[in-house]
Amino acid sequence: MTVHFVGAGPGAADLITLRGRDLIAACPVCLYAGSLVPAALLEYCPEGARIVNTAPMSLDEIITEISSAHAQGRDVVRLHSGDLSIWSAMGEQLRRLRALDIPYDVTPGVPAFSAAAAVLENELTLPGVAQSVVLTRTSGRASAMPSGETLENFARTGATLAIHLSVHVLSRVVEELTPHYGPDCPVAVVWRASWPDQRVVRAKLGSIEASVGEEVARTALILVGPALAAEGFDESQLYAGDYDRRFRPVGTQPRFPEGTE
Repeated sequence: MTVHFVGAGPGAADLITLRGRDLIAACPVCLYAGSLVPAALLEYCPEGARIVNTAPMSLDEIITEISSAHAQGRDVVRLHSGDLSIWSAMGEQLRRLRALDIPYDVTPGVPAFSAAAAVLENELTLPGVAQSVVLTRTSGRASAMPSGETLENFARTGATLAIHLSVHVLSRVVEELTPHYGPDCPVAVVWRASWPDQRVVRAKLGSIEASVGEEVARTALILVGPALAAEGFDESQLYAGDYDRRFRPVGTQPRFPEGTE
């Protein structure tokens, strides 16, 4: 028996890995975060599967459900939205399973920031503009931010910021970022990226609050940084004709002669 933790992706039912889909289809028990995981993914469950919405459940109740399946020798697929590596509350579940000696594995999913960038048709890292993406959030009831992880500190780097779980405090985000990025810095707020009802608002840091208005939803991502609207950026050397690469040797004395590894 194994508990398969699967990243269910950002919303669209077809934005899940083949491995994730196949694990759903193979497991007689499915625990899913019903508040965020699309119901369409449950159609992959085998006939007669036990399907449990964990949205109203406590951690103890979830582990009890898994322990029951373990006692019966039934594999479990545990679906979380997006990717499991960030803000999934997977860590505390894995700690419990290790203590109970219940086997598990993890399958990644498409994260929300990737889906939002795709909706915007943006590369978040552009040569000479930004080469880092910071995934962060503001403090909330579920988890406080460590003292050094502030928006101001991240903003000092000039990187592209992907700010999660914070659209309800958009005014605070604007206030803390403006001294570092300036009021003309491009911003995008993406609600429910990849869902049928997705919505995008593009503006500048100084006008994003007015552009968003009162329609604030928790399932939104705030992207901030010059890369969101840059046009005059340098081209990378990756595809330059005179760039000596392992797979495209250039010149009379290439660094990686043809036929070498």
